Amino acid sequence: MNPHVRPIARAPRRALPATVTLAHGGGGSAMRDLIEEIFVAAFASGDAPLEDQARFDLAALAAAGDRLAFTTDSFVVDPLFFPGGDIGTLAVCGTINDLAVGGARPVALSCAVIIEEGLPVETLRRVAGSMAEAARAAGVPIVTGDTKVVARGACDKLFVTTTGIGVVRAGLDIGIGRARPGDVVLVNGLLGDHGAAILNARGDLLLETMVASDCAALHGLVDVLVAAAPGVRSLRDATRGGVAAVLNELAEASAVGVRLNELDTPVRPEVHGFCEILGLDPLYLANEGKLVAIVPPDEADAALAALRAHPLGREAAIIGEVVADRPGRVVMQTRFGGQRIVDMLVGEQLPRIC
Repeated sequence: MNPHVRPIARAPRRALPATVTLAHGGGGSAMRDLIEEIFVAAFASGDAPLEDQARFDLAALAAAGDRLAFTTDSFVVDPLFFPGGDIGTLAVCGTINDLAVGGARPVALSCAVIIEEGLPVETLRRVAGSMAEAARAAGVPIVTGDTKVVARGACDKLFVTTTGIGVVRAGLDIGIGRARPGDVVLVNGLLGDHGAAILNARGDLLLETMVASDCAALHGLVDVLVAAAPGVRSLRDATRGGVAAVLNELAEASAVGVRLNELDTPVRPEVHGFCEILGLDPLYLANEGKLVAIVPPDEADAALAALRAHPLGREAAIIGEVVADRPGRVVMQTRFGGQRIVDMLVGEQLPRIC
């Protein structure tokens, strides 16, 4: 507890009803009860005033790096709970990862929720608990937020928006336009698990194979990667659109080509089976704990060893290289010896995956 902050005397809370009502978004005592019982109870660390903003020591931030990173993301996954995580863990890990792949060490998160009238309070409590657990495990606190309640049908159960700030360490220059011919393309593990987990959790196919989402916070992995390969050119987390989308964006931004090898691309057999049944390509499936790294060729071995030494990178692999020909194009060398273009998707293979 901060000795300079006087603990707040709060009125006794009333027991929450079984479901969220419009009164819980009205700004009165019902809203206060919901926020304190669900969100403050999960996120708060000690007694402190409930201000409309979080405040940071600029000197402490400046000591950690020379640039501030800032990102925001919204999460609308269906279903809310799935093997390997839920919308809460997804929101925390996804925003941390957006900071990490820019070379930033995450400092703090905010959380804003839009709740549909009638959502069970226990569902909201579970999601807040998952967010708190993921934030504590990552060492990145949730320090501020907002709550809105909308009428039935105005949203689908629960939408979560998280914003994060981080500090980019001095001397690190990572960007999507920095790839050069000869660079090596790495991933930190098996691809497509999150997309497959969401699809299976919806129950449309009644498949017996259980695939868990790879949802994880990657900032610790990025730390060891950057230490081993300080010349890393680019990092991206392969979420919607998967590895294919990331590499197409990189090829266009850097005016280079990318050549992949299908035999070197790590995909779980169960996910490969999903894709064969549905006519999907695992390169386009979403991931929530996988990154794509572009590193100079002389640092590739060190980068791969560093990734494989980390729990979130044990299945890391080199899957291709950056080339000078076909700028803006990603080409896959297939397992049958041919080639195919890995283009950018026009739409989305699977809706509502994050």
